[in-house]
Amino acid sequence: MFGRAISLQLRLFVAVLLSIVLIVGDRYTQGGTTVRTSLNTLVSPLLYLANLPYEVFSLGAKSLHTRDQLLTENEALKKKQLLQSEQLQQYQFLNKENQKLRALLGSSAKQSNRKIIAQVLSVHSNPYSHQVVINRGTIDGISEGQAVIDEMGVVGQLTKVGSTTSRVLLMTDTTHATPVRILRNDVRTVVEGIGKINLVKLSHVPHSLDVRIGDVLVTSGLGGTFPEGYPVAVVTEINRDEGRPFAQVYAEPIAQLDRIRLLVILWRNQQETISNE
Repeated sequence: MFGRAISLQLRLFVAVLLSIVLIVGDRYTQGGTTVRTSLNTLVSPLLYLANLPYEVFSLGAKSLHTRDQLLTENEALKKKQLLQSEQLQQYQFLNKENQKLRALLGSSAKQSNRKIIAQVLSVHSNPYSHQVVINRGTIDGISEGQAVIDEMGVVGQLTKVGSTTSRVLLMTDTTHATPVRILRNDVRTVVEGIGKINLVKLSHVPHSLDVRIGDVLVTSGLGGTFPEGYPVAVVTEINRDEGRPFAQVYAEPIAQLDRIRLLVILWRNQQETISNE
């Protein structure tokens, strides 16, 4: 119909005539509806293909937004869990205290009123010194000597506090000592670091001391650094060699010192500090 032998005017006339017929037929006949439906069926795959890049882009953008939202919520939940773990760590201790000192509730252990979350920035590379660097400093109101814990137990204490970063001396460092007491019988002793990330030692333990493998050691509150009742370590080895003046007692830190990332810095109650002085 539209070959080169047909004149331009005739082709235009036929095209206009067909258009009018299709418009009228579509409006007044059932067949027009059928034709339109058939054309829509043929064009639909093209429309889907044309819309495909937009759908892919929208899906990708939605996925990225959901991922970022999940990461933000996950980080917030981790911080919330860390703060709640700080409180849960004292429940066992406080329950024991309440049973023994029900008539003296005013002297029971008091939790720290203030606390702040810190993130580990780097680990000290010296194998003979167990320290980590955190993203908190004097601008956050912290000072040297404050206690540091993770979601499991005692980590160490602050040292070399700068304006925006500080060092945490881990409890396994050879220069660190933590006053503790055995949760089972309240016997007081001291835990010292020996330079091993997964092992500490009880210092100057008499052979007659009532200590057993599996005993949980918690902070005693003495010394004015660590609030009372936080988990420190679990006794794993006892060597009572009578040829030595003291028994050799070793324990494993409860805090996961080799994988810490988020920490909690504690403040002691002013009333508690005065009572220890």
